[in-house]
Amino acid sequence: MPSAISAQKAAGAIALGSTVAGIGYAAVIERNAFVLRELTMPVLAPGSSPLRVLHISDLHMRPGQRRKQAWLRELVGLEPDLVVNTGDNLAHPKAVPAVIQSLSDLLSLPGIFVFGSNDYFGPRPKNPLNYLTNPGHRVHGQPLPWQDLRAAFTERGWLDLTHNRREFEVAGLHIAAAGVDDPHIARDRYDAIAGPASPAANLRLGLTHSPEPRVLDRFAADGYQLVMAGHTHGGQLCLPFYGALVTNSGLDRSRVKGPSRWGATMRLHVSAGIGTSPYAPVRFCCRPEATLLTLIAAPIGGRDSHSDLGRSEPTYSAR
Repeated sequence: MPSAISAQKAAGAIALGSTVAGIGYAAVIERNAFVLRELTMPVLAPGSSPLRVLHISDLHMRPGQRRKQAWLRELVGLEPDLVVNTGDNLAHPKAVPAVIQSLSDLLSLPGIFVFGSNDYFGPRPKNPLNYLTNPGHRVHGQPLPWQDLRAAFTERGWLDLTHNRREFEVAGLHIAAAGVDDPHIARDRYDAIAGPASPAANLRLGLTHSPEPRVLDRFAADGYQLVMAGHTHGGQLCLPFYGALVTNSGLDRSRVKGPSRWGATMRLHVSAGIGTSPYAPVRFCCRPEATLLTLIAAPIGGRDSHSDLGRSEPTYSAR
């Protein structure tokens, strides 16, 4: 009997040690193991030249996050044609200067953006089990200075697509873009941008922070070729061979990050994001990331093959 009790204690100690080690890895190592994901998606009108798009999302910035800020500053070296920011830039009322300084060189490039709930409201402590058992639960913190962030973005030339439709030229291509406010907190008003996207555009691009199916369906019905979103954090806590436990949205787990098809013709790209809430500062099997998408012309002659969806394994590189 003593040997059995000793074995049970040893097993308990091992389990406890493994749990502590796992939490430490998720909170200290993987949360700061930023990577760049690169992939190709065939979404442009036939005959279009390639377009390099940098997708960033969910910075959840706080003033003292020097490693994250330094990594973001390096992304300008990718020389994208267009920068897309799908929101949740802030996690602190004094984080606007840190965001602007981190993105300073990127703000000199053509860019478009929409905001997420954590641009409007600061994070608050909450029961972490709600993330798994009650993802629709909303807890708003103090108001954040999103107006200052918007002013800084637009003064540098980025276009605010919140309930706006804009057409512009980038790298010799005609882009028709539109966006909605964050559906996660029911701020979306798709009727403000409703209507067929320009058929003359090389790229018809939709933006939303949270990839809610009701919004994706509207973009697809209006003929958008690609919608870009964030919010999910790629699941943030994932299991090997299983993937994300939840998506924190109406999206199914298979689309929690990366490229997928939505309906017959539209593609979706969901960023796993760069940051975390300060009250859930962990990532497991889901490294923080930005994505460099090379958009190319879609095949002529109807529906493309599964291999053309951009689902091939992306190349990851630390920067």
